[in-house]
Amino acid sequence: MEIINYEADFYAWASQQAELLRQRQASFLDWMNLAEEIEAMGRSEKRQLATRLEVLIMHLLKWHYQPNLRSQSWQLTIQEQRLRLGKLLQENPSLKPIVSDIILSAYPLAVINAKREAGLSNYPKDCPYSPEQLLRDIFLPD
Repeated sequence: MEIINYEADFYAWASQQAELLRQRQASFLDWMNLAEEIEAMGRSEKRQLATRLEVLIMHLLKWHYQPNLRSQSWQLTIQEQRLRLGKLLQENPSLKPIVSDIILSAYPLAVINAKREAGLSNYPKDCPYSPEQLLRDIFLPD
């Protein structure tokens, strides 16, 4: 059997490796690259959690600190991010315990983006919203 090179054609390599796994042909598996790709999949889910929290926090900050500019668009973005976060956490329950840590790293980026979009600079040093508030469907800051 000719093993497809990981570097030459990733899609073909991944398809072949999946088929080899299904057929339990362990001797032909590209173990090192398979392990790296599986780890990368986990990192991707964690990155998605961080990105969604950044967008959610940014829009909550704008909602909170620019009440005169509140829009349906902001509200829908907040709603969308919460739905996507809920789905992500449902599909990856092992991410739930690290939400607080991810918020700590996502908040500074959310502030930078909120400053860029809103032109304000008076945001709190630390995230003013708890993980529960961030993920609660009905929470909107006053």
